[in-house]
Amino acid sequence: MNKLIEYWTALVERLEGLGQWLAPLGLRLVLAWEFWEAGREKFSGSNWFMDIQGKFPFPFNVVPADLSWTMATWTEMLGALALLLGLGTRIAAFSLLVLTVVATAAVHWPDDWMMFSDLLQGYAITDMGHGNYKLPLLFVVMLVPLVLRGPGKLSIDALLARAFTMDPHLRPNADLVAWGLGALALGLPLAMLLPLFGLTLAAGGVAMLVLARVLHV
Repeated sequence: MNKLIEYWTALVERLEGLGQWLAPLGLRLVLAWEFWEAGREKFSGSNWFMDIQGKFPFPFNVVPADLSWTMATWTEMLGALALLLGLGTRIAAFSLLVLTVVATAAVHWPDDWMMFSDLLQGYAITDMGHGNYKLPLLFVVMLVPLVLRGPGKLSIDALLARAFTMDPHLRPNADLVAWGLGALALGLPLAMLLPLFGLTLAAGGVAMLVLARVLHV
């Protein structure tokens, strides 16, 4: 039995080691392709943001449509290149996450829902009404690991980290800071779709950061 546990532990360690190279790379390549295609279509297409300007969540609904179009185009294209190279990955992934949430609120989110069952009808890829937020939600779920865990070892970010000999060991209480930053970073974009949940999550993040400060993390 002990031998079996040892073999299983060794296998898991090897798989985790391989995963640090390949798992984030897969997410980066798929997302880079999708966002590059979306940005390229905008770059060569006509601006249709003016037709949905009123549906953008604040503060994007007060930004001129031409500026919003340009920002979205270059965020998608430059963000795709950043993901492909693994350079500035967390910043690029978070920027694309915010862009995706804004697009979901303006285009893919159900216009009128009262119950959770109504909201579930929008979890689809369709033009038949009730929303169609399935695909952007999948993008968000794929972007979150890149924001939290980074691009993996097969990236320029990893090369730079090794070149500058960054200490991979976090301080003992740094988890509280990480949880606070994560909750704040995810809560604010989510507030555009689910205000109560998103703001509560963000407030929890702020509380954790304040507590970490009080504890001198």
